[in-house]
Amino acid sequence: MKIYEEYVSAIADAMKADPKHRPISEQFSKGFTYEALNRRLPKNQLQPSLQVLASQFGVTPDFQQKLGMHPDFAHLKSSAGSTEKHYIVSMFVDIKGSTNMFRKYIPETVLVITNTIQRAAIHTCLVLGGYVHRLQGDGLFVYFGGKNMSIKEAVKRSLVFSSIFTYFVKTDIKRLFNEQDIDAVFTRIGIDLGYDEDVLWSLAGLGEISEVTTCSLHTSLASKMQAYAESNGIVVGDHIVKEAVAPPNFFQPVCQRTKSENDRYIFQIPDEQFNYTQHDFAWLLFLKAQSFIATDLSGNIQVKQKPIEPLNTASLASIASTNRPYFP
Repeated sequence: MKIYEEYVSAIADAMKADPKHRPISEQFSKGFTYEALNRRLPKNQLQPSLQVLASQFGVTPDFQQKLGMHPDFAHLKSSAGSTEKHYIVSMFVDIKGSTNMFRKYIPETVLVITNTIQRAAIHTCLVLGGYVHRLQGDGLFVYFGGKNMSIKEAVKRSLVFSSIFTYFVKTDIKRLFNEQDIDAVFTRIGIDLGYDEDVLWSLAGLGEISEVTTCSLHTSLASKMQAYAESNGIVVGDHIVKEAVAPPNFFQPVCQRTKSENDRYIFQIPDEQFNYTQHDFAWLLFLKAQSFIATDLSGNIQVKQKPIEPLNTASLASIASTNRPYFP
């Protein structure tokens, strides 16, 4: 996918420059360093290719975000004992397979590769108006939604983000790793939605050893569901299915894949007859159905360039009228 071409290029150059894969006469050089990565892909700047996606959603990425401090609930940091109920979409993105890289590359090359992938995820999240709540190893925990976004829009953006990022890892990254004859990394993603009555925002921790976070069954289930996803798979909860603007056939209970009825429900409360189903999400079908996505003859997908708005000549009348005959 072309929106990640700068990230793929950086990873490819890091692999080629690794001292273990250079002639003996060049093995004392540093290779592609982390410092070089920061010059190549600045943390607080979108690459040109990713700006194509940003233009589709009209979001200005907030590079001033702070981990553990969702801007809509940041006031709870200084309000000891205060809580607030508000919906949120929770997502856990787990990135697997980086450990195997240490067999072939020096630690700094592994750092560059994993950080580039993680940086691509963060930038994509910001482009879609998401909030990166926490980094966990190579993965990340993300919130979508807030006080100025509808539930359905938050769900849609979470599904778009997870689909685009999974496609990037499954195709672009896999192709690159295959060329280097190493095991590719892969993702597992879990997503769930808690409604207002389900989610309690508060300060967790003490002093500066703290974060503004959510206490919710559905926050916990997002992390739990990713463990049930297949490689490069996405598992979502009942609430996501309910709010998603997508055909029902884009979702199917996980038990249909695993052939085990025990995998149908991710959480149950028998006394309350609460049975919460987890679903495999057909993310590629969903992605191809989006209006901003184009598929070429080879089946590869790309983000469409947003059409240029027609020029409103009415506002130019007062100036152009003095320059006849160019203005009718």
